[in-house]
Order: sequence, then structure tokens, then C-alpha cells
Amino acid sequence: MLTFFAAIAILLVGYFTYSRFIEKNFQIEPDRKTPAEALRDNYDFVPMSKGKNAIIELLNIAGTGPIFGPIMGALYGPVAYIWIVVGAIFAGAVHDYMIGMISLRNNGAQLPELASKYLGKPVKHIVNIFAMLLLILVGTVFVTSPANLITSITPDWVTVGAVTGLIFLYYLISTLLPIDKAMGKVYPWFGAVLIISTIAIGVSLIFSGYSLPELTANSLQNFHPKGLAIFPGLFFTVSCGAISGFHATQAPMVSRTIKNEKEGRFTFYGMMIAEAVIAMIWAAAAMSLFNGQTLGQMIDAGTASLVVNEVSYMLLGSFFGSIAIMGVIVLPISSGLSAFRSLRIIVSDYLHIKQDTLKKILAVTIPLYAISFLLTQLDFNALWRYFNWANQVTAVISLLVSTRYLYLKNRNYIVTLVPATFMLYAVVIYILSEPIGFHMGLTTMTYLVGLGLSLAILALFFVSGKKQKEALNPHSELINDHLAIDISN
Repeated sequence: MLTFFAAIAILLVGYFTYSRFIEKNFQIEPDRKTPAEALRDNYDFVPMSKGKNAIIELLNIAGTGPIFGPIMGALYGPVAYIWIVVGAIFAGAVHDYMIGMISLRNNGAQLPELASKYLGKPVKHIVNIFAMLLLILVGTVFVTSPANLITSITPDWVTVGAVTGLIFLYYLISTLLPIDKAMGKVYPWFGAVLIISTIAIGVSLIFSGYSLPELTANSLQNFHPKGLAIFPGLFFTVSCGAISGFHATQAPMVSRTIKNEKEGRFTFYGMMIAEAVIAMIWAAAAMSLFNGQTLGQMIDAGTASLVVNEVSYMLLGSFFGSIAIMGVIVLPISSGLSAFRSLRIIVSDYLHIKQDTLKKILAVTIPLYAISFLLTQLDFNALWRYFNWANQVTAVISLLVSTRYLYLKNRNYIVTLVPATFMLYAVVIYILSEPIGFHMGLTTMTYLVGLGLSLAILALFFVSGKKQKEALNPHSELINDHLAIDISN
């Protein structure tokens, strides 16, 4: 139990200390006009309160990631705690803050536009592909997982297919509404359910009499029942609770509704820390209530949703357990909605389809939902593996964008370069070793080839960055943040 409390305390200390350093390094301008005011259209650009922005950001980035991921990460044992804490403070929260604030400085531009501006126009097409792939996978995963959870607490005649159809219908209706109506009105209620249910699980776990695993010299090892390697496996299994590229597609959406740059630290950095706390609670619950073998069998039998059900009922009983499951359900539903909304914006920007009429909005939205519905027929675990890799590749791109931004402005770019380098090596090793990639296995050769490829990518990154910096003049918008990116097409 000491490890659990220490981890939560370190996360909070990280927010109150390291986030201030990151904010100072970014150099906020509280008097600067934000996109919400300068580009207000009462649809995507709408000034909203700090509290609403924060809860929208939390629900947007959370999904089932900080629950399903840590549950599956619990198979590795207490070592998962380390990644959640260190990853969230020094990687995930920095990633979310930087992309959110860089987007805010660029009129709420999405990641592909930011990559084009800071990494070069050819990169924009690559990032667009990854962003669209990631979001369609996220939307699909976050339809499938809540559908399974809902059918687990409803009568047998309620089928997964019927629930899936209803979720898609909700998404379609919400996508057509202005953000302050689609999210601003509903998400505070969703957030209340999430917070109450999470606290209930955490408190019940502490006072339930179960033994929470401690991180000791003896427990600092790999307990995965299938013997899967910690690196890179753990860093893809636990993503949303530590660092997730999906967040880079969501922060720009919220950057369009923030009224003051001072709100960024709480909204972007703070909500990532909140997500890490959720991840810690579910990881601890999974490790405390089940041994590795049982946990692995449950995940194989019904994805992590079966574990969610068992944990909720065991700790809270039938009635309150069902309420807790509802708290979990609102996460993927809210994140799925925001994923499709972001996907619509990215696709419309890329294809230059102005979203100013219902007909144009539907022309982009309906085909996306049709593709996602077809993907729901695939195996969930297979989708999750592809989602994980695309997710972390997007995180690497986001961190490289952030590093280039800081480098061009002569600020401390090490804060983003270190996590970018680590995650770059992880995604290269993952695609080389896994069946979804080159299937080389985790051999010495794989690690050496991965190291060589990672260093080559970083070398190209720094060479291009040096050339870009040398070509700048003192009045360049890359330095002064004065360029208004055209996002109206």
C-alpha cells in the first residue's frame, strides 16, 4: 500500500513542480488573444470556462486507455507503477502540454499542420496518414469496448450490435452540434460519474483488506504469465496512463476553446496527471484482486472489460459496481466522440472541405463512421495492437514537433527530446519484432538494428532542424508565433 500512496504523491508533486518548469520554459503570454476569441465561430472556436475545458480534455484523452491499458499492464507486475509515474510526469504530461500550447499559438491547428510547419511540408502527409489511422482505430476501439461493457450489465436481449449502432447514432448527432453543446453541456455530468466511480474504486480497494503489491527489490521483475518482454511491450500496453499520441489529436480541439494561456498548465498537464492517477488505481486493483495467471485468462477470455466487471462487483457489490462500470463506460464513449470529431476536422482540412454547411459535414462524417463500423467486426485484441503502435508513433511525432519548436526558439528542448528519443527507439523495436511488423523477434540483432534506425532518424531530424534554423530571419513566424495558419479550408 505504501507504494501506491507514494506513487499518487509523486504524481501530485510532479504537477505542482515540474509542470511549472515546463510552463516557464514555454513562456506563456497571459495577455495574448486566444483562438477561441480571435476566431470565434460558435462551432469549434468557442470560449469556455477553465473547468469545462479541463473536464473535456480529461474525458477526451481518457477513453478506456487508462483503465484497459493498466489492467493489461498489471500482468507485468509492480514495475508498471514506475512507467505510469515517470512516464506521466516527464513524458505524457509534457507531450500534452506542449502540443496543446503550440496549437493554441497556431490558431488551434491540428497535429498535421503543426508537423508541416515545424518539421517540413513533406512530413504533413505522413502525419496525416498516421493521425487518420490512429483516430479511426481509436473511434472503433472506443465503440467496441463500451458496447461490451454495456451488454455485460443489461438483459441478454440487448446485443452488442444493437448497442454499437446506438453509440454510432449518438456520435453522429453529437458531431453535428457545436462543441459547447456537444461536450460543454454533457461532459461535466460524464466527468462527475467518472470521478465519483474512480474514487469509489480507489477507496474500496484501500479498505477492502486486499494486499496491494509493493515495489521492492524482489518484485522489480517481469511477472508476465506469457513471458512477454517489458521492453517494448509495457510501453505500448500502458499508453494512455503514461504517454499517448492520441492526446495530440485532442489537445488542439481544446486549444480552440481556452480563454487564457494561463489555463494550459491545469488543462493539459494537469489532466494527464489525473489520467495517471486513474491508471494507478486500476493497475493496483488488477494486481491486488487477481494473480497474473487468472488476470491473463480473464483478459484473453473477454478483453479487459471482463476484469473491469469483476473488480467493480468485488469491491463495490452488485448495485454500486454497476454504477462504477457506468463510470468506465462514459470514458470510451466521450473519447470516441472526440476522436471522430477530430478526425472530421483533420480529413476536412486535408481535403480542403470547408465545414460550413450540414451537407459538407455529413459528406466527411458518414464515410468515416461506415469504415469504423466495418472495423468493429474485427478481433478487438488485434485492433488494440495496431492502435497501440499507431498511437505511440504519433506520440513520437508530437514530441519531435515540440522539440523543434523549442529548439527554434532557443529554449530547453531536452525536456521533449529525451522522451522523444526513448519512445522512438521503442516504436522501432516494436515494429521490427512484432507479428504486425517485421516479426524479427526480440533478439540482439533486433535491438542493434533498431538502435541504428533510431539514430539515423534523429540525425536527419537534427540536420534538417539546423538548416531550418540557419534559414530563419529574426522576424520569422517560426520564432515569433505570428503566422496565422489558414484552417478555414
